[in-house]
Amino acid sequence: MTPLVLDTNIVLDLWWFEDPRAEPLFAALQAGHVRWLATEAMREELERVLSYPHLTRRPRRRSQDPLAEFDRHASRVLPATRAPYVCKDPDDQKFIDLAVAHTATLLSKDAQVLTMARRLQRLGVRVTSTWEPVNPAAQSAG
Repeated sequence: MTPLVLDTNIVLDLWWFEDPRAEPLFAALQAGHVRWLATEAMREELERVLSYPHLTRRPRRRSQDPLAEFDRHASRVLPATRAPYVCKDPDDQKFIDLAVAHTATLLSKDAQVLTMARRLQRLGVRVTSTWEPVNPAAQSAG
């Protein structure tokens, strides 16, 4: 099962905005094909963001309770130790640390995180803004 770390904007795309680019990820989560790794601090961040006025005025699309979806789909793990690479935005560091600790794919739309993709790849972490299922046949053919 593919381990994933999802930043808060990706979670919002899944359960608040219903972004069509998140549909493959939504389907994979629903089918149990991926393992979404998250910490309590990530849930707390989502809860804080959901209270922002620009979101509370906007209707939810897919879910009446994105926090319940977080609780249903995320595998809670302990916070990770600091990764060898540090993000300029300290709020994003917890996602990087967790992805490095679990050699997970990190899904983020944050420019500060995306600029670290090459460095994190050296540690076995794939950083991308959209998730696409990996074709096992293509992997074994390589």
